[in-house]
Amino acid sequence: MGLRAPGRARPYAAAAEVVLAAVVAASVIRRRRDLRERRGWNPICSKPQSTVLAKERAEPRTELEAAMKYVLVTGGVVSGLGKGVTASSIGVLLKACGLRVTTIKIDPYLNTDAGTMSPFEHGEVFVLDDGGEVDLDLGNYERFLDIKLTRDNNITTGKIYQSVLNKERRGDYLGKTVQVVPHITDEIQDWIERVAMNPVDGKEGPPDVCVIELGGTIGDIESMPFIEALGQFSYRVGPGNFCLVHVSLVPVLNVVGEQKTKPTQHSVRGLRGLGLQPDILACRSTEPLEENVKAKLSQFCHVPISSIVNLHDVTNIWHIPLLLRDQRAHEAIVKVLDLQHVGKPKLAEWTERASKFDKLKATVKIAMVGKYTGLSDSYLSVLKALLHASVAMERKLVVEWVPSFDLEDSAAKETPEAHKRAWKLLKGADGILVPGGFGDRGVEGKILAAKYARENNVPYLGICLGMQIAVIDFARSIMKLRGANSTEFDPDTTTPCVIFMPEGSKTHMGATMRLGSRRTYFHVTKCKSAKLYGNAGFIDERHRHRYEVNPEMVPEFEKAGLSFVGKDESGRRMEIIELPSHKFFIGAQFHPEFKSRPGKPSPLFLGLIAAASGQLDNLLQRSSHIVNMNSTPRCLNGTIVPTKALYSKGHAKKPLDSLVNGYFANGNVIHT
Repeated sequence: MGLRAPGRARPYAAAAEVVLAAVVAASVIRRRRDLRERRGWNPICSKPQSTVLAKERAEPRTELEAAMKYVLVTGGVVSGLGKGVTASSIGVLLKACGLRVTTIKIDPYLNTDAGTMSPFEHGEVFVLDDGGEVDLDLGNYERFLDIKLTRDNNITTGKIYQSVLNKERRGDYLGKTVQVVPHITDEIQDWIERVAMNPVDGKEGPPDVCVIELGGTIGDIESMPFIEALGQFSYRVGPGNFCLVHVSLVPVLNVVGEQKTKPTQHSVRGLRGLGLQPDILACRSTEPLEENVKAKLSQFCHVPISSIVNLHDVTNIWHIPLLLRDQRAHEAIVKVLDLQHVGKPKLAEWTERASKFDKLKATVKIAMVGKYTGLSDSYLSVLKALLHASVAMERKLVVEWVPSFDLEDSAAKETPEAHKRAWKLLKGADGILVPGGFGDRGVEGKILAAKYARENNVPYLGICLGMQIAVIDFARSIMKLRGANSTEFDPDTTTPCVIFMPEGSKTHMGATMRLGSRRTYFHVTKCKSAKLYGNAGFIDERHRHRYEVNPEMVPEFEKAGLSFVGKDESGRRMEIIELPSHKFFIGAQFHPEFKSRPGKPSPLFLGLIAAASGQLDNLLQRSSHIVNMNSTPRCLNGTIVPTKALYSKGHAKKPLDSLVNGYFANGNVIHT
């Protein structure tokens, strides 16, 4: 939005804008062509040049047809309206229409990523395959769309300014004064256009549509550079390539008892004042919108009634894509984006899953023992993984939140009622889960929870720290090493069974952990974990940790009966533990929840739910019959092949019989 001179200068400013528009349009065409050529794409063809030449059918396309389509999702009135779920659901709907979809999340905070943010402050930190620590909404995108994103799909103010300042230090701006407009806004636009071209679904070629979610609420000061950039961007990509969906609130005041449109009116007016006009209104409400309310919104917000969709409260979020479909939101989006020959959305599997969830009667009760139980978003991916597994095992999930510090002996004196309630919840659960975490607060309570599960044959799953505290309990209770502890909680412990990783940093917090997708090899072929993964020889799962089980103590643990069934490529880093004599007692150093999908639940979560609901034997029997191509590299005539045979000069070789993007090697599970 450029500034205009007052009075008679306005015609000259208008003429200047026309000239500028022509220059920008030509620049956009050149930039888009250069970008595709750098990535090996023919600027007038939608397929890779090698593929086109091989098939000899390079059909010319106009620039408009070859252009990426963008859907921007913004929010107004209040935060927490569900923009992430809305953006994910729009992606599901467009994908069901046969389009390839990618996503970008914009977070206006100054942090370069979410890695150093407290779960109480911002919810969980979601980890990607490439080690990116990103906003939890990217987890929603991956789960809904079954895609694999990268750290660049999460844009923050910190990343943008860091990139611009790096360029300024190199002299890229040739002495120009670096400013928010145009340098910051241009960087935002270039970043979006660059990342949108990257395939995220395992197929070749750029996606068809990029769904962008702008975090925060319209009017926030920190969002202003992004609003300005996106206003310019809508002009840059041109008509027919940009669709704005504005999510707003239509509340009902108890005193009056009617749906109020004024908050949405003001929100849209503010959006238009910033240079953006919504094409579609997504109205959040407790009940379906009344027709007269839609008519009023249409009149005052300048949006056709057919482009106003209502996202009212539903029994589960899997109904949101179905709500959008039933209100023909896809038709409105396709019309704005000028997409031709797009099919009707095919959501039969999605519909069946949403309906199945609502019909579940038999319950399974899982005790979630953690430090951040006051905010469920702190464990969002864990909750979703439990839900995926529960629906697959036809059980209605009941999560009992157990603050770990309330289980400790000190709580019995300080807060006896909370102590009594916490133990009652723990003992009444069908299964116990201890998720990851940091810091020593509540750790002793987590150790007591693992001890209770071990001694009473209650199904147990420990994730990251949950695995480490299970090892500590085993050392103290079974091996009688009373001083056993992690150096994270007691640096001077005489029995350090969990230690700081040698490659970690104790002075810098951001991105210094062991992050991203790492390979785990099964060293015990008939363990429950390997069976749950379909007799896999290896799996790839995502990690986020600084501490690990002390490899020097592993022989002592194994001699005492604790089985380390999964290890990394070196054989010295412990990845999965099991108690063979227990019904289900498994700890994983990685975070299996990050790769769980509604249609492909995480194997370890499936095992926990199955064990907690009395279905483990049937599940293991089904899983054992799966022929897994990743099982042979680790076993030969019943003998474990040494890990070093799979490696050369410290680099992993690709097993000849492993699948490309293999189903099990990627940490996914069989359909149940």
